[in-house]
Amino acid sequence: MAEAERIIGTPDSEDAGAGAEPERTDGTPPPEDSGKATEQAADKASDNGSDKATESDAPAQSEEPGEPEQPKGRRKIAMLFAVAAVAYALDLISKLIVVAELEHHEPIELIGDWLTLHAIRNAGAAFGIGEAFTVIFTIIAATVIVVIARLARKLYSVPWAIALGLLLGGALGNLTDRIFRAPGVFEGAVVDFIAPKGFAVFNLADSAIVCGGILIVILSFRGLDPDGTVHKD
Repeated sequence: MAEAERIIGTPDSEDAGAGAEPERTDGTPPPEDSGKATEQAADKASDNGSDKATESDAPAQSEEPGEPEQPKGRRKIAMLFAVAAVAYALDLISKLIVVAELEHHEPIELIGDWLTLHAIRNAGAAFGIGEAFTVIFTIIAATVIVVIARLARKLYSVPWAIALGLLLGGALGNLTDRIFRAPGVFEGAVVDFIAPKGFAVFNLADSAIVCGGILIVILSFRGLDPDGTVHKD
């Protein structure tokens, strides 16, 4: 009987032995465990790849080249109008004082007879030129103001801001006289009072215009444009 059980039970024991994994002495996991590890590594690699793809697919923040330039341009425009405001204010205040204190009075000597303050009314351009063309000079002054205002939009140069500010302030100062002083609108006589010996009488607006013009000539010779670019020959 025992012999029969032994004979009958032999296939079962052989099947069990065939289905069992052989014990590994080197400590490596069985094939099933290694397959799981491989699947986990593949999943991790795919996750990393998807993360990188997401990062690469994210749109890069575009840098607006005009953004840093806009504040700079605005500062130059503000400087232009600040210089113009100072030049205009000094000219206006000086003329008010001259009309109130010096007109119809004897000239005041500052440096002997080399430099005196002598109030006169000038219907012409700067330094008493062209007294018969008062209206034309008024139109020219107004045109200069419009041109400067248009140039201000492309202004990125400090020297040009100063030069154009001087021109603008001086043009506004004399244009104010043309409009509001006698003998009439657009025909008014400009108040001049600075009288160097042997030279024409002028005012602070004339000085601002001349200084601004000289500075523009210098900048042009140096190749500097209002937008800040430099042209080298």
